[in-house]
Amino acid sequence: MKSARKNSEFRIRNQTKGTILAEKARVAETFVQRAKGLLGTDSLPNGEGLFIRPCNSIHMFGMRYAIDAVFVDRDLKVVAVLHSIKPGRMSRIYGRAHSCLELPAGMAKSSDTESGDRLELIEVNK
Repeated sequence: MKSARKNSEFRIRNQTKGTILAEKARVAETFVQRAKGLLGTDSLPNGEGLFIRPCNSIHMFGMRYAIDAVFVDRDLKVVAVLHSIKPGRMSRIYGRAHSCLELPAGMAKSSDTESGDRLELIEVNK
């Protein structure tokens, strides 16, 4: 994925399973965007997500709700899936991961996403 245009959004699809993970995902790729992430939000609505790039570990300090995290390599192959990470926790560092997709809790399971799957980002016209 090349650098995202300012305010661009993506539909994120599990290409392997043919399921949709997010209808509308923002990309966080600047230092400030990645540092802020989902902090200060009260929820991540169903159908939405945050794709953080680069990112090989996340923390939930200051968060108010649980999320799923899908770590992918540079080719968007899933390296690890974390389900319902609670506030105050942090993930381990995934050395092979290049990016992380943060989703509403339960979305990774309902889309049947697992390690080895390949994701696809489709730019949504605004």
